[in-house]
Amino acid sequence: MDEYAGGISTNYMTNGVLLNRGLELLAMLKEDMPHMGAEDLHHLQRTWELNHRLLASESVTHHTLFRYDRDTGKWAMEKAPVHHIID
Repeated sequence: MDEYAGGISTNYMTNGVLLNRGLELLAMLKEDMPHMGAEDLHHLQRTWELNHRLLASESVTHHTLFRYDRDTGKWAMEKAPVHHIID
């Protein structure tokens, strides 16, 4: 994540090529996750945490790719209304 999604080692800089490469690597890890095993409850917890980190990393990378303007190199954010579907 640090190298491909713009962490401290890259001075928080990234681009579409790096983000897409990061997604490719995350996809390989995601492919391996169903085959993970654990010898005890501690390792099971660590494996479950790894699964959650994988999901969070994929979400952050997609989000960064979505909001990065490759032409200007600027970031954009906007507020959207919340629609409550359950009262």
